[in-house]
Amino acid sequence: MNISGLTLLIITTFILVLLTILASMNFSFGILFYLMCFGQMMLVFTVYKVLTDNYTTNKTFKDGYEDRPVRREE
Repeated sequence: MNISGLTLLIITTFILVLLTILASMNFSFGILFYLMCFGQMMLVFTVYKVLTDNYTTNKTFKDGYEDRPVRREE
């Protein structure tokens, strides 16, 4: 099963938002502590996975942004 970097980012964000919600509802310290540790490990793994992803593109900085293409004078 190959999980993409974006999927890992969504899962990690959900875990850390859930941690924030549970902390505001005064859940037990043990649950919050282990959820925090798991969320931090997921964050490190997600950053590693995104940075080592085998992604290639043909675009360069001369192409500009996707939403506003740059006119080239040739």
